[in-house]
Amino acid sequence: MPTSEPRYLRWPAVAAGLDTRARLRHLVAGALRTGRPLALWREPGAEHARLLVARSLEAAYTGLPPALDAQAPAGFAFFPFRDSDHNPALFLPADVLYDLARPDTVPVAAAARDLVPALTAWLATTPAASLSWHHSAQPVPHAATEAEYTRLVRTGVAAIEAQEVVKVVTSRAARRRLPPGFDPLGAFMELTQEYPRAFVSLVSVPGVGTWLGATPEVLAEVSADGIFRTMALAGTQPLTPDVSPRTAIWRQKEIEEQALVARYIVNCFKQLRLREYHETGPRTVIAGQLLHLRTDFEVNLRHVPFPSLGTDMLRLLHPTSAVGGMPKAAALQFIQAHEGYDRAYYSGFLGPVNVAAPGIARLYVNLRCLQLRAEEAILYAGTGLTVDSDPAREWQETQMKLRTVGSVI
Repeated sequence: MPTSEPRYLRWPAVAAGLDTRARLRHLVAGALRTGRPLALWREPGAEHARLLVARSLEAAYTGLPPALDAQAPAGFAFFPFRDSDHNPALFLPADVLYDLARPDTVPVAAAARDLVPALTAWLATTPAASLSWHHSAQPVPHAATEAEYTRLVRTGVAAIEAQEVVKVVTSRAARRRLPPGFDPLGAFMELTQEYPRAFVSLVSVPGVGTWLGATPEVLAEVSADGIFRTMALAGTQPLTPDVSPRTAIWRQKEIEEQALVARYIVNCFKQLRLREYHETGPRTVIAGQLLHLRTDFEVNLRHVPFPSLGTDMLRLLHPTSAVGGMPKAAALQFIQAHEGYDRAYYSGFLGPVNVAAPGIARLYVNLRCLQLRAEEAILYAGTGLTVDSDPAREWQETQMKLRTVGSVI
């Protein structure tokens, strides 16, 4: 009789002596060698990571099923800043889901039983010393100089003064040469240790490329108790020995920037005619070596007549004003006209859907991330502009943000 239960493969004798990290490398090597998409992640505060492998790129959805719906399939969302033919929106099904908290077995989803022979062969094959990660075929994005970026900021401030936009988020790419023998898996593990409060991820997809990051920002989530959550995160200053969340002092520019993001979320609730939400903040929070202002929003889905609220809010939120600006259409038009490079998956969103259990989904904004190429990494950072923005300070803010993920290079 057909069954929906996963099949659990045990490690063969040749791999029985491997520790957990070596087994993870074993699985990743097999996925890469056979051209399969994979996502590796560690939730904020969690002790162990999870690895998802999709049986093929064709099996991935080019788009998102009801992402925050308990009826959606289990998988991993990987969405770009703007959906396009060369930056497709992807949903990788959880065909193989390896939990490092339970390292002795490798679960294979019922829908992917045809993968069992290949997976059995992976487990019995010793992986190569170096792994062949997927790389994007798109041109390397332009890396703005300080002069170019400060000019972009001045153009953004002028657009705000002319009332073309209320707020706009500008960003830039930076290129860094990879050190000899750079190991993305090792870098992932290093980020999990360095940033325990961040969502740390490593995603590698044929034709799309490989992305590594440690983001502090939740886009949207639904928890096991039926609570929908999102946050407004904006404003940045360095975390120093003499400054803590309790003693941090914020300039008017950062306070205004964060308030605009919070107002954007409230407007999304209003579009759905929803009033039953709980707002907390703003408060100062730590993200890596930085401080941010954050306001949290919650909705109890069991107390409102909106079964599709999570998915509807996701569609309204992305791209949020924290990565695009306000009004949304005008800000995105400004970015396309003036930013001068393709963000690809930077400031998109990513995360597991119905993996921990049906009805549990956590999607994060893809910030503090880099894209891996054969010999270099492309790092990304942005800043939210208001009428009071100073070009030199905005450049320095991007420099601070680049250090988060750049620390592993």
